[in-house]
Amino acid sequence: MFANVNGVRTFYELSGPSSGRVLALCHSLGTSSALWDRQLAAADSAFAGMRILRYDVRGHGQSAVSPVDVSIDLLAADFIALLDLLEVDRVDFAGVSLGGIVGQWLAARVPERINRLVLANTAAKIGTSEMWNGRIATVAKRGLSLIAPSAIRRWFTSDFAAREPAVTDAFRHMLLDTPTDGYIGACAAIRDADLRPLAREIAAPTLVLTGKSDAVTTVDDATWLADNIPNASIITLPASHLANVEAAAEFNDAVSQFLSRSEIKRGRE
Repeated sequence: MFANVNGVRTFYELSGPSSGRVLALCHSLGTSSALWDRQLAAADSAFAGMRILRYDVRGHGQSAVSPVDVSIDLLAADFIALLDLLEVDRVDFAGVSLGGIVGQWLAARVPERINRLVLANTAAKIGTSEMWNGRIATVAKRGLSLIAPSAIRRWFTSDFAAREPAVTDAFRHMLLDTPTDGYIGACAAIRDADLRPLAREIAAPTLVLTGKSDAVTTVDDATWLADNIPNASIITLPASHLANVEAAAEFNDAVSQFLSRSEIKRGRE
């Protein structure tokens, strides 16, 4: 379905029992709400009874490109506006990479909207300004096709790519289908985001998930989050940057157990 969110046509999908607790899913840079297909496929088992909301951030998937400069503040405001349109007060929130940055902002700045928080393959600060400016310049000049091979190598381990070539190819097309301006806008938002000062303000019970082979947002980045968010635990999965795809069963089990746990305990697993 589509909604006008802060002046941008935004695609979203809300599934599951109308009375269920809402789990919101926010995708990574260069992907779309389809990133979460393996979580939707497990909805009747891992997430039974939950109402799942997934959506395309502006400039990605089926959502329109932003008419203004993109920031994490703006992406978070889009999500809040979508919740308001859907008349949803509070959600459990799971975000991968870019989605995890949005989740950190939401949990720190609007804690009344977030019950529990899952931060997957993300960091409080991703990359350097020089790195992002270089990527923005490359994509602006030569398009997304030039960076697609390196993106796939960052997203998945070589073993997974060899084992699941159809999945890898689908994600390559997902990236190439992303509007160039949408990708560049999100790159700038990540470049300008430094959420390290907000970590200790996150009061929501938090699960940090990291990929053992993730070179983008490393195990060290995840450990920093777990050490600085007051009520956080961390689990390392056998995957690279898109662990919810590559290690879907382990990811789903970890998130399901976290969301169903009556008492959250800090620590490592």
